[in-house]
Amino acid sequence: MFNMLYEWFWWDRIWLPVNLTWADLEDREGRVYAKASHLYVTVPYAFVFLLIRYLFERWIATPLAFSAGIRQRVHLRAQDNPILEHYYTTQSRNPAQADIDGLSKKSSLSVRQVERWFRRRRGQDRPGVLKKFREASWRFVFYLLAFFGGIAALYDKEWFYDTREVWTGFPKQSMLESQYWYYILEMSFYCSLVFSIAFDVKRKDFKEQIIHHLATLVLLSFSWCVNYIRVGTLVMLVHDASDVLLESAKLFNYAKWERTCKTLFVLFAIVFMVTRLIIFPFWLIHCTWVYPVHHYPAFFGYYFFNVMLVVLLCLHIFWAYLILCMIRKFMFGTLTRDERSDNEEEEEEEESSTTEDESAEQHKLGNGVAADEKEDKNGCFGCLSPPENIYRSKTVY
Repeated sequence: MFNMLYEWFWWDRIWLPVNLTWADLEDREGRVYAKASHLYVTVPYAFVFLLIRYLFERWIATPLAFSAGIRQRVHLRAQDNPILEHYYTTQSRNPAQADIDGLSKKSSLSVRQVERWFRRRRGQDRPGVLKKFREASWRFVFYLLAFFGGIAALYDKEWFYDTREVWTGFPKQSMLESQYWYYILEMSFYCSLVFSIAFDVKRKDFKEQIIHHLATLVLLSFSWCVNYIRVGTLVMLVHDASDVLLESAKLFNYAKWERTCKTLFVLFAIVFMVTRLIIFPFWLIHCTWVYPVHHYPAFFGYYFFNVMLVVLLCLHIFWAYLILCMIRKFMFGTLTRDERSDNEEEEEEEESSTTEDESAEQHKLGNGVAADEKEDKNGCFGCLSPPENIYRSKTVY
């Protein structure tokens, strides 16, 4: 059964043009072709990337963050409460008011204490700025090296300047050593992102990020197996170009270099729109959709590859919408957080306000009349304003 499924999956007519078989992609006459078995090496390389990332974040990114004034924020811990913990882990991190009332009765706590417990419990799971800075540093270094590595591998190739040359002599296009390492390292990196996604900072576009990583791996794997390597290298280079600017903007944002961050974000937005919404669809997808049928009839693999490229394009349009929303708020001075981010800052403000409330309560218990005067001045403890330094402009998350 397994052998039958294996043979069906690798049937020539599915993945290759008519009159072409896998035997035609065997090494001969000095030509070296990519093979599916080569892709197995990306798994151990992905774990090597995870090890390098751990060492980089520990010995380079963390000291760099400290030198930029970034420290690990210590959140107030929620007191042990089995009833609330069970609801938090099995039901919801943000209970509705009716559920809060019910939990208040079950746990013998006041409604306000239950609300405070959930805020603190969410704060324990919330990643700090230091963690975000380390992740962005690692991705920035990789994308920077990958981008310049891609330029070095492609600058002297004719298909870098004329996409028609992508299909010249196809499929008898020998794989170059630079192409091999460019592919393997990029795929290993994306594999490492998939392996670490459960531990990385989660954002609102978490599902879209998973789809993006998987679609990228599928595209690279398919293009590797059927020798679409030339167009594959172009796709990787186009994606790395804007990612470098995005990660650098994040770094300066976390370090609170707002002017530099805003400048880099504007540059990122421009490069993103040009590379992902102009070059990608009108050069690369056009190259894979129009030119191949001049050399061979359309087949399943041809449609599969182009559909996956369109999936990436849809993700680009989704992110472009978020970027434009941020640009609009940025231009009118109302941008306070990244559209991709969860409402973490708001919860931090609530927790800061709650902490002030607790201090005020303790002050009242210890000082009597003076605390009462302060209560009259502020109206009520629950209405105390959070510190002004909480309200800071953020352009990227």
